[in-house]
Amino acid sequence: MKNRIFLWLSFVFLSCHVYGQSGKNTVFALDIKKLESTKTKISNKDPEVINAYKQLIKDADKKALAFGPVSVMEKTGLPPSGDKHDYMSLAPYHWPDPSKPDGLPYIRKDGQTNPEVKDYPDKENMPKLCENVYMLGLAYYFSEENKYAEHAAKLLKVWFLDVDTRMNPNLNYGQAIKGVNEGRGAGLIDTRHWIKLIDGIGLIKNSKYWSVADQKGMQKWFAEFLNWMQTSNNGTDEMKTKNNHGAWYDAQRLSLALFIDSSELAKKIVLNAANRLDLQMDNDGLFPAEMERTISLHYTAFVMNAFFTIAHMAEKTGFDFWKYTSPSGKSLKKAFDKMKPYFIGDKEWEGQQIKEFDKEDAYSILIDANEHFKCKDCVQAVKKMADDKAPRLRINLLY
Repeated sequence: MKNRIFLWLSFVFLSCHVYGQSGKNTVFALDIKKLESTKTKISNKDPEVINAYKQLIKDADKKALAFGPVSVMEKTGLPPSGDKHDYMSLAPYHWPDPSKPDGLPYIRKDGQTNPEVKDYPDKENMPKLCENVYMLGLAYYFSEENKYAEHAAKLLKVWFLDVDTRMNPNLNYGQAIKGVNEGRGAGLIDTRHWIKLIDGIGLIKNSKYWSVADQKGMQKWFAEFLNWMQTSNNGTDEMKTKNNHGAWYDAQRLSLALFIDSSELAKKIVLNAANRLDLQMDNDGLFPAEMERTISLHYTAFVMNAFFTIAHMAEKTGFDFWKYTSPSGKSLKKAFDKMKPYFIGDKEWEGQQIKEFDKEDAYSILIDANEHFKCKDCVQAVKKMADDKAPRLRINLLY
């Protein structure tokens, strides 16, 4: 089945071409034409976007400009390599075994976070870094105020480029369980945030604070990380996963491939993601691996967000993932049609959900469905769900 799908999709690509964005800004998960339209609306003080823009600037001023810089050198614990430049995080629910003199191997206490994880703040700092670079990139693009680009560039250089503080381009020691392993493929779920960071880079690349050398340095770093993803034991283990981890693996490596301008690899990743959708979705439009979780509605939205992010980036390769239907009938629209009533609260969720579902997890899915699946009431549904926050949502600036 997998080979048949691959050949069928290869045929589809014969009439496609890689879309290389022109101009000063290059983004992949975002749509530069929509950002340009938003920028015009902001200059015209359009009520559709002005409150969201003001909220973005407020957040950028109070949060992003005050953040960092941070680096992998801040951890007090050493990775097994002895090199603090290597990223490291601990599996949070694993503790020293009190019956063993050295506490090894660590044992699982589900839901109880071992305070030792704070000795390795890379896992906390890295997503914050990505979110703030992304926020600063948007603030700079829309406002053209240099302070946002300047701080974003500083954050990027400290984490990735400066010799004294740079992270080594690997994740050998992510989600480690002491006495069991030095790191796991599961750690790669942390780096899905690279997708936002890469778009943040694209939004500041025309500023005076981001040089050609900086851009080449970042492309070199991500090329090395992408090679590690696709050749290391941890990376190939994560590639084989059949749940949201696998989908986010493809999403982030597609972003990296586009960033380093590897168009042929980007095409192959899209093909792999299409195969993955066919394998991970059932005939009802659900994702069985996510249904097994205790917060299955959350994880269903999580895996759908991964595939929808891939669909956005696949447009840059000339492939329309939004309209794609696999030979066995799987599609993004099928998943959306199944899940919409649960996301908006028209139906009670069928699976386990031991805590309240965060409705914001569904906002971008619903907005995408408005455009790509002609969901006429999706925008209104988001406004209703967000209530008085709706005018200030950042999503208003991106779609």
